Amino acid sequence: MKLEHIRGSIPPIVTPFRGDAVDLDTYARLIERQVVEGSHGVLVNGTTAEPSTLTLEERMQLLDTAIKVTKKRIPVVAATGSQNLAETITLSDHATRAGADALLIVTPYYVRPPQRGLAAYYIELCRRTDLPVMIYHIPGRTAINVTLETVAQIRDKVPNMIGIKHAVNDLGFCSELIARFGDDFRIFVGLEELSFPMMAVGACGLMNAVSNLVPRRVAELAERVLANDLKGARKIHDELLELNKSVFFDTNPIPIKYMMKRMGILPENSHRLPMVPATPELEKRLDVVLADAGLI
Repeated sequence: MKLEHIRGSIPPIVTPFRGDAVDLDTYARLIERQVVEGSHGVLVNGTTAEPSTLTLEERMQLLDTAIKVTKKRIPVVAATGSQNLAETITLSDHATRAGADALLIVTPYYVRPPQRGLAAYYIELCRRTDLPVMIYHIPGRTAINVTLETVAQIRDKVPNMIGIKHAVNDLGFCSELIARFGDDFRIFVGLEELSFPMMAVGACGLMNAVSNLVPRRVAELAERVLANDLKGARKIHDELLELNKSVFFDTNPIPIKYMMKRMGILPENSHRLPMVPATPELEKRLDVVLADAGLI
């Protein structure tokens, strides 16, 4: 898979459960739906997949399933980060062997490393694979920010560090990255409400949880921006605004999973503790969003 294909809408797919078990059959159908609906790739084991509640074996099974279903029709990006180096190496090595097209590695959470530690961490991981690697920057979950200078240190040492998923309300950082590293530096939008604005200032694509609901529409938004049809993209942005906002009515993916079950996309609305399903009050609020969007 050529690097130029790592762009557009690459949705983070939810993990379906039957009871407490990962439902690989339903997961395979979710992946195929993304292919059919026009997504430009799939992200396996992103935040929306609840990866911290999964075992390493389950995360590897999900990746294997996605690679088997897509059959190289679209790229498969494997999120392989954990809070420690050993687990991240295990997942990244597996993704490299299994045939993933790129890796997305979250900044280690909870430990709050210094910037020099972050740089050393990513340099070590990038040197272990020939796949393109992207940083997953989500300080709201990890309690650590990546600075421009840290990204530059990594890029100077390892050429396969090709981009970042930026899940921060900070358009300025997006512009600074592009100014420093050029238009080929891959920036994916990680906050749903910023899908259009961040692409308009130079991001190459979206990793938008709402694509689990309306994949074709989100893919079209990305395509219109990439084609410089900003007016058309803005129209889709306005149409998707309430859906994008609803992701954060509770901790992601609680709202998304409820809405997928309500739309008949998921057979069960199941989570693993400490994640829990939507409350009745939240369900009513989400029903209004779905009805307004014409999805129920």
